[in-house]
Amino acid sequence: MTKPSLSELLHAAVTAVGGTERPGQVTMAEAVAEAIDDGAHLLVQAGTGTGKSLGYLVPALAQGERVVVATATLALQRQLVERDLPRTVESLHPLLRRRPEFAMLKGRSNYLCLHRLHEGVPQDEEEGLFDQFEAAAPTSKLGQDLLRLRDWSDETETGDRDDLTPGVSDRAWSQVSVSSRECLGATKCAYGAECFAEAARERAKLAEVVVTNHALLAIDAIEGAPVLPQHEVLIVDEAHELVSRVTGVATGELTPGQVNRAVRRAAKLVDEKAADQLQTAAEGFERLMELALPGRLEEIPEDLGYALMALRDACRTVISAIGSTRDKSVQDEDAVRKQALASVESVHDVAERITNGSEWDVVWYERHEPRGGAAQRWSGASLRVAPMSVSGLLREKLFTDRSVILTSATLKLGGDFNGVGASLGLGPEGAEGDDLPQWKGVDVGSPFDYPRQGILYVAKHLARPARDGDRGDMLDELTELIQAAGGRTLGLFSSMRAAQLAAEELRSRIPEFPILLQGEETLGELIKNFAADPKTCLFGTLSLWQGVDVPGPSCQLVVMDKIPFPRPDDPLMSARQKAVEEAGGNGFMAVAATHAALLMAQGAGRLVRASGDRGVVAVLDQRLATARYGSYLKASLPDFWYTTDRNQVRKSLAAIDAAAQGAEAGTAAQ
Repeated sequence: MTKPSLSELLHAAVTAVGGTERPGQVTMAEAVAEAIDDGAHLLVQAGTGTGKSLGYLVPALAQGERVVVATATLALQRQLVERDLPRTVESLHPLLRRRPEFAMLKGRSNYLCLHRLHEGVPQDEEEGLFDQFEAAAPTSKLGQDLLRLRDWSDETETGDRDDLTPGVSDRAWSQVSVSSRECLGATKCAYGAECFAEAARERAKLAEVVVTNHALLAIDAIEGAPVLPQHEVLIVDEAHELVSRVTGVATGELTPGQVNRAVRRAAKLVDEKAADQLQTAAEGFERLMELALPGRLEEIPEDLGYALMALRDACRTVISAIGSTRDKSVQDEDAVRKQALASVESVHDVAERITNGSEWDVVWYERHEPRGGAAQRWSGASLRVAPMSVSGLLREKLFTDRSVILTSATLKLGGDFNGVGASLGLGPEGAEGDDLPQWKGVDVGSPFDYPRQGILYVAKHLARPARDGDRGDMLDELTELIQAAGGRTLGLFSSMRAAQLAAEELRSRIPEFPILLQGEETLGELIKNFAADPKTCLFGTLSLWQGVDVPGPSCQLVVMDKIPFPRPDDPLMSARQKAVEEAGGNGFMAVAATHAALLMAQGAGRLVRASGDRGVVAVLDQRLATARYGSYLKASLPDFWYTTDRNQVRKSLAAIDAAAQGAEAGTAAQ
């Protein structure tokens, strides 16, 4: 038999999911197939509505190679495993004459641990948690969650937390899950044969397509112990998120609470001398944290250096002692031992990393607003260490021995792929060099007609925003825009404080338009309520810039209060910027402007989600029109019709609102 063509396969898959073929999707599928054939690397920008998941799944399945697909969000993982992959596999089966297996794989702590569930949590005396399943009818929320988890354990086939609906609190889940460090291991655990996490890994070993998340991909790359099965093709969807997710995994943290927990857990397993040494080191560290001021530590202060060395050495002693003692008087001794080791090793590793020092690491103190009064006043104090850059790590670990496809709606910043490419450890596109992975960038466009569907309005007349300054003129402008739009507004703010102030002010100014505020309800509930009532507005910060998908008339005005540059006192971003400048580059453009461009592109992408959507993206920051870097930022946004005419934009919003009201009235009449 002749091998089916890519166009035949794509047509079958698109028909199966009830979609329509789009030129961009075809272009993407062809580029992905070529990259896999050549063992090459590809960056694909595919706008909203392109159908990019089929654009990479079809050519990947056609090649018959082992494929790992890594995504950033739970929503896309579920879409792939529950919708796109089952339909695609079935539709391609008659043409391929095979039915590829697929599986989902996550980190161990995402799965229910049967040992924890049945044997209970190794208790920390000071935490005082009750034996969770002793009470016949616990009335606390925690107790109710735990009983529901026990019932669910008899029904679930996966043990995957995300399959539990409705969900439970993080505190409840922590009682029935373990990290990889805390796990006893399948051969040593009485429940190893039934383990949900082990079953997921076995399914992944047999599957042709494994769907996972960016965090597990990062762990696989960083820790050296492979958690993903061997694969020939890696597809990274939502690739604009990859660098921040990898940075998060590579970031270490020490807090007094974490250190004291390690002390408590180790005390019951080691001799008094080792326990006292760790206790003394913990007290010294806590005293320093009480005096810590937020900010970067370009050099480790002498007193902190001594405290960390004491902590490192005490942890090393305890780790050695735990490994050589056995105490049968301790109930469920193996689980207690693993939990204690995990806590102590975590403290040791971060203390040693900071003590050893590296020019490639950034160290800083961080403090948060205290919660719960004086008793918890140190819960927000932490010492953190993160890599200056993960580009070298990604170049070494990601782009070797496999073809890598990275895709997102926002990969071209300022008109090319080089900014995102550099952050991933890639040289300029087409650059020659033995140590530089070769790659190609392809922009397959969008099915939307952005110049006809959207307007980019910059409020050039407003005063230049100052950090934490009063922006009365911005609030006036925002009020008038919302009135012209008839509500229907997603407000994207550069800080939570700015979002709260705007919500408070506008609730009193225009009470006829309900203002929802991030943090006052779960994100899912807020988005649901925002979509349900066109008069409603939704204000918030970072997660709203990327996490809102509301097609239709409920979102016809997207407002950005100002260009979302990183805070000047952000230790990691400012360190990265300084490093670029010291190497002779433009630190502001390479770090701050790139960060802002990515967020603005994502934020502007909230406006047009379907072919019938119309609306305005309003940037209430004159710098987009007046600053030299403004053209770079504008080139990163969809190609909307551009204006700075405030009267024109109000007329346009009023017309869009009138059309939407007419459509709503017509629908209601039917």
